[in-house]
Amino acid sequence: MSGKKKYSNFEEVDRDLKRLYLQSEISKEELKLSFHMTKESAKPSKLITGLIGGVATSTLLLKLLMPLFSFGIGKFLKKYR
Repeated sequence: MSGKKKYSNFEEVDRDLKRLYLQSEISKEELKLSFHMTKESAKPSKLITGLIGGVATSTLLLKLLMPLFSFGIGKFLKKYR
C-alpha cells in the first residue's frame, strides 16, 4: 500500500488543506509562545531572582540541618575517643 490518501472530490481536498493550514498556524503560535516563555525566563532579573531564591533555600536548609550534623558529629567523636 502506498499510504497516499485518495480523494473523491475537491471538497475533501479543500477540507484537508484547511485542516493542514490550521495545524500549521497552531504550531507557529505554540512556537512563538515557547520562544516568549524562554526569553522571559532567561531575563537577568529572573536569573538573579532564581539564584537568590536558591541561595536562600540552601541557607535555610543548612540552618535547619546544622543541629542534626552537630549531633551526628558529636556522637561520632564520642565513639572514637
